[in-house]
Amino acid sequence: MSNVKKVVIAWFLVIGWMGLIFYFSHQSGEDSSALSGGLTENIYHLLPFWPTDMESFHSLIRKAAHVGVYFGLGILVIHAFRVTMATRPRRLIIWAWILCTCYAITDEIHQLFIPGRSGEVSDVVLDSIGALVGIGLYVVLWKKFASKKEGS
Repeated sequence: MSNVKKVVIAWFLVIGWMGLIFYFSHQSGEDSSALSGGLTENIYHLLPFWPTDMESFHSLIRKAAHVGVYFGLGILVIHAFRVTMATRPRRLIIWAWILCTCYAITDEIHQLFIPGRSGEVSDVVLDSIGALVGIGLYVVLWKKFASKKEGS
């Protein structure tokens, strides 16, 4: 596959993932709660040993979703930077994390204008952590597979 194709596909995936985040952030507070509430209820009933009430569990699931979604974004962004720029991994990591964190900030600002939603600094922190973990995992695997290629 040509490098141009790889770059286009990588950034298309980043933009698509960001669009998915935007779509879920654009839901009203009522719709968002209904969606996550239904999911939480199904998971909660699968785990009869869970030692907390449904409301606390719902909050935990919503926070975990922030981490998970931005974990995915972090992986996609670091990959897109990697196939786009020939530079040191440290710079790619920094730029990828900055892009993900800036997107998290704009996402929370966007939610300020959606009925029943609010922008939370704590969500930006969770999003940034999720992105950093995704970026970190990508870099670890990248180095592992790059060293195997060199050893072959």
